[in-house]
Parts: sequence; C-alpha cells; structure tokens
Amino acid sequence: MTHTTKVEGRSRWQRLLLAGLVAMGLLTAAACTQQPTVTVKKFVIGASAEPASMDVTTSPSAAGPQVMLYNVYETLVRIDGDGKMRPMLAQSWDISADGRVYTFHINPAATFASGTKVTGSAVVKSQDKLRSDAATTTVLRTQLADVATVTAPDDATVVFTLKNPSQNWLYYMTSTAGIVFDPTLIGEAATKSAGSGPYAWTAWNKGSSVVLTKNAKYWGTAPRFDEVTFRYFTDANALNAAMLAGDLDVISNVQAPEALSQFSDTSKYTVLDGATNGEVTMGFNHQSPALQNQNVRKAITMAIDRAALIKTVWAGKGQLIGSMAVPTDPYYVDLANAVPFNVAEAKALLASSGVAMPTLRIRVPALAYATKSAQFVASALNEIGIKTTVDELPFPATWLDQVYKNGDYDITIVAHVEPRDINKFADPTYYWHYNNPAFQALIAKADTEPTEAAWLADMADAQKVLTDDAAAVWLFMLPNLVVTKNTVTGLSPNAVTLSFDLTGVARR
Repeated sequence: MTHTTKVEGRSRWQRLLLAGLVAMGLLTAAACTQQPTVTVKKFVIGASAEPASMDVTTSPSAAGPQVMLYNVYETLVRIDGDGKMRPMLAQSWDISADGRVYTFHINPAATFASGTKVTGSAVVKSQDKLRSDAATTTVLRTQLADVATVTAPDDATVVFTLKNPSQNWLYYMTSTAGIVFDPTLIGEAATKSAGSGPYAWTAWNKGSSVVLTKNAKYWGTAPRFDEVTFRYFTDANALNAAMLAGDLDVISNVQAPEALSQFSDTSKYTVLDGATNGEVTMGFNHQSPALQNQNVRKAITMAIDRAALIKTVWAGKGQLIGSMAVPTDPYYVDLANAVPFNVAEAKALLASSGVAMPTLRIRVPALAYATKSAQFVASALNEIGIKTTVDELPFPATWLDQVYKNGDYDITIVAHVEPRDINKFADPTYYWHYNNPAFQALIAKADTEPTEAAWLADMADAQKVLTDDAAAVWLFMLPNLVVTKNTVTGLSPNAVTLSFDLTGVARR
C-alpha cells in the first residue's frame, strides 16, 4: 500500500512541483532583469528661429539650413569649422584651365538614407530641381545662374560647365545651392527627409521643435547621437532658463548676452564667443521716396552711435562693421569708422536734402537683436527730427511675407548670416530694391576675374561703393555666442557656414 506524506497540508510531490515552478519563475525573472538596457543618446539644442519649410531651397530663412545643412543634406564639397573647403560627397574635383569646367568624382561609398546610391545622375536631378523649380529662392537661382550644363558621364562622375569663369560658384556649392537630394524623393523634401547625411528629420512640431533621428545606414562616420532635437524659444529669458534647468545641451546662439554671467561656472558650462557671417543690417527700402535721397540715407547713418548701440543692445558683444562684409570674408575691408557718428552733420544733411520726411516705418522680426536695435534707432532718428513707428513681426512667416516678399516697410533690421552675401546688393529685385548699375557692373566683373588677387581688389572696391552710397546701415557683426554643458565638445567657436554642424559634436 502506497503512503504519501503530507507537508503543511500538501503532498510531497505537490511541494516539489511548486518549488520547481517558483525556481523557474525566479530564474526567468532574473534572466529578464539581466537583459542589457538600451540607452537612447539624445542631444537637445535651444534656438530662436525655426525653419519656414523643411525644403530649405524654397525659403530664404537661414533657420532651415541651420538644422539641415551637413546634418541631413550633404553637398559635393563643404566648408569646415576653420573655413577651409573640404571633400564631402565628392572625393576630389578638377577645374579646367579656363575655369569653366568642374569635374567631381563622387565617393563610391556614399548613399542616401533610403539606401539609394549617390550618383552623378542624382546630382544632375538635384540641380535640375534647383534651377527649374519656381519655388526655389531667387538667391539660389542667382547663385546657379552661371551654370550652363550639368552632366553625368557615369555614376561616379558629375561635370558642371559654366557660362563664364566664376570666383564665387564653387563656394556657393558648399551651401544650400549644392544640396543633393535622393532622386526617389525628388520634389518631396517639404514632407519627407531626402538626404544622405548622418541624420534624417523625422518630426517638425511647428512652433516648438524639429527632431532629427540617427541614420543607421550612414555611409560616413556614424553619428554620435540617436536623436537630436532643435527646440525653439521666442523669449530669450526662457531659453536661458531651459539651459540653467538642464533641459538643453546647447544654446545655439545666445539671445540675451547681458545674462551670460549666469553661465560663468566652468564646472557646468562652456561659453564660446566667436565670429559669424552675420551682418546685422539696417536695410532701407529703396522704393520708399524719402530713402531714395542719398543725403537722407547718410543723415540716418550719421545719427546712429553704433558703438553705443552694441553696448546697449548686445552687451558690448560683436564687432563694428561698415559695409556688407565681416572679418571672416577673404575680401574684408575695415570701414567701421568710414561714416562717423555726428548728430550735427546728420541734421545738416537732412536739412539740405529738401525732403519732407514722412513717418518712417521700422518693421523688424521679433528677434531680440532686431527689436532692441529698432528701439535704439528710433530714439536716435527722433534726435535729428525723423519720426518713426516700430512694428515687431513674428519671424519667420510674417516678416518674410510682409517685408521680404511684399516690401511693406521703410526700414528693417535683420542679421544676414549667409556667407559672402554682398552680391545681394547687385540684385534690384531683392527686398532692399537697391539699384546701382555701377555696383552691379563691379560685382559682375569681380566674379569673372581670372585671378584671386583681382577678385579681392574688386570686392574691396565694391564694399566702399556701398558705404559711400549709404546703401544700408551696418550696425555690427553678430557674434557667435554659444553656451554648452561643459561635457559637450566639437563645436567651432566661429560660425562660418549656415549649418549648425553636428558631425563633430560629442559628449564626454
């Protein structure tokens, strides 16, 4: 007869089975808890102006290229942090003896994020889009106007033939004019990421942020972060507060330089103070009758104490300039003191102009440097008898529509951060409507000069023409004021391109 001993109300076999099941459960739980956890490496950048479109070739705003250039979209050649031209999608290039034919040899490893290879044909299709699409900005079409043909003899080669030799064209190709789109997504860049860069854009939360995600198939050096977010702030103090709270890794360009002392603790923060391509330009609408008079423009220029303006508006950060060029430009001429501050002379010039002055409308983007400068300028003009009104317009949409597109303003103030952008004064259709045939002829001559020395000489003369004619008032060079957590490395102190270049950025 079989006898089963019971323990605490259960038979021995039940107890053994229960113990086994418990042991298996514990082992399973232990196995689960020992699984490696996946850490998503995130990087957050605070910025002040968001893109107007994800297709950066259709908007003149610099906010789009800040996010996309070199990070999402690549070019055949690029500018590095030291301002030097480097290979990117092209391994090398050759220039014909007459300076008209450029042959690029594409890196055979290069692919788009979709996996499609970067080929000569892809470059041709991208250039066709840029040159023929009615949505392409006037600036880009002007930069590409010298291109006669673009051909692809084979997958690894693309050949550009220019109508004339150009000192500027290759440099333009390092920026938005040289972007290469995935041909499978051509024309869809406003809604889909179509680049070959280390990141793809995956979300645009209008008014809030743009999110970039690591391109796991990137053909070059792998990106260091899984996700990068550009967060946008319309209030400079809120931007600083987010950095102080630890919500940001970087402030891409400080909008309240008077508050930089908050980031003086070097055990927590690093502050970069460098140069940009940005000329903070007080632009005149040359279609406004009063501003067509040179003496009126000169009077306005002399009425503004620009050195005091920098101290008042931007805490003394930045550098005085006197024309449409900055010290990082190879042709820069120091004209900062060419038109000195002189209230008495300004009043005399205004009186001699014979112009019955209307109330001038100063309409500026709602960006800190512009709004603060506008108030300073309005006070200065009042001192010489010019009445003004100041309107602060949401940026980019409203300012671009009313000022840039429709020319509904007399005076505006905006930082033109595009590199080597003096040529914009040679385009009478540009929103300043500055029409000076002598200047246009000089710029055209400069671009076709056979030597760099001749080009530099012409460009120096061009700067002087603008200053002498008071074509605008150049308030100061916008400094590159960047705050980072002290663990962030790889950011250049100077912003020499439109790109906030993430390719070398790391966290210790």
